[in-house]
Amino acid sequence: MSLEELYKEVILDHYRTPRNKGRLDPHDVALERNNPLCGDEIELFVRFDGDTVEGIAFEGKGCSISQASASMMTEKVEGLTAKESAALAESIKRMMAGEEEGDVDTLGDLVSLKGVVKYPVRIKCALLGWNTLLEALQEGGKG
Repeated sequence: MSLEELYKEVILDHYRTPRNKGRLDPHDVALERNNPLCGDEIELFVRFDGDTVEGIAFEGKGCSISQASASMMTEKVEGLTAKESAALAESIKRMMAGEEEGDVDTLGDLVSLKGVVKYPVRIKCALLGWNTLLEALQEGGKG
């Protein structure tokens, strides 16, 4: 199996079996955002314990890339500080912009999102959850 096929499998796995999908109650921040270009929708729920993302979940609908990316994001940022979460989101944005390669040791499965770069129209799909996370951190006074 090629690396590209492996990455596709990771995305499909998160799409078919999303992690942290559903409402999170109680939560400190809830934000709804969408990508009007393709119809992707996400509602992100975040709960903080001090400066740490204690809980994070999402609801939404849309393409496999947007939903898988949100699933992967929630899995990766839970337990991180707000500052670490924001830094990770910015790193993903730079990777999607082609400004960074993406380090598998740091990003783990998130590197699989790099394949989306070949399809520029899908980049916004992959970043919907990440941009919503950055807004949620700001709204929660953590960004």
